[in-house]
Amino acid sequence: MGSFLDGKVVAVTGAGRGIGRAVALACAAEGAQVVVNDYGVSIEGGEPSSEVAEAVVKEIAAAGGEAVAVADDVSTMAGGQRIVDTALERYGRLDGVVCVAGILRERMLFNMSEEEWDPVVATHLKGTFTVFRAASAVMRRQRSGTLIGFTSGNHQGSVAQANYASAKGGIISLVRSAALGLHKYGVTANCVAPVARTRMSANVPMELKEIGEPEDVAALVVYLLSERARAERITGQVYTIAGPKIAVWAQPRELRAGYAEGAWTPERIADFLPGTVGTDPMPMLAQLEAMARAAADGQRPNA
Repeated sequence: MGSFLDGKVVAVTGAGRGIGRAVALACAAEGAQVVVNDYGVSIEGGEPSSEVAEAVVKEIAAAGGEAVAVADDVSTMAGGQRIVDTALERYGRLDGVVCVAGILRERMLFNMSEEEWDPVVATHLKGTFTVFRAASAVMRRQRSGTLIGFTSGNHQGSVAQANYASAKGGIISLVRSAALGLHKYGVTANCVAPVARTRMSANVPMELKEIGEPEDVAALVVYLLSERARAERITGQVYTIAGPKIAVWAQPRELRAGYAEGAWTPERIADFLPGTVGTDPMPMLAQLEAMARAAADGQRPNA
């Protein structure tokens, strides 16, 4: 076992499978005590229980680590609070939260129903908020801690996942807001946009040129939770990890501006905007057009 997170207590949502499981195992292997969250309800309908979360706890214990399972639904305020309360009751503190929990409901925007929109936004975006909200109150008092949200390259937009893309874009703004609001209390907040082989990525209808394993993502998360990252004052960042590649995304900023005297009219804007302010081309749109050409040629699209 390593020592990158010795003495730390970390809660991980969506930790029963895939990337969340890899993160929980990696945190424990580096010395952290781990709260393993994955939602589930027993067949009898009693207290929430999660076989996959319990299985990860057993893996951690078998390797010599310490962990506890929590089956609550992160899309509820009570669920997010219970994850944090469990850490405090069992281990006496909370040093990091990693919000991986997520679901998919694919549909074109013009066909998407409320029943397909709400659960995705609730699990990803609200589920990050509920845990961040409860954890940040503890970390503010401790004057230390790290919040990590999970986003996706799809925050740029998606053909058939407007719900997922919207939630992932919201998580980036939530993380940046947390970084700004909690900076003076010694709390950091960052975002990870993974590209890894999981149940979700298996359904991507294209060849991904850059893709790694859940364990790659877990290594980055462990670093961001560590004192090494805190010493570098890393906060408010979005990182992609895809196998051997790590990339940082740009911060939002004005690209180009133009000024005119007097009041704007539609006619003045029509004459002024295209040549002076212009546009910022959408990389995803160009990629979509390239994929369409490849499909027309009978080739499997690349991304």
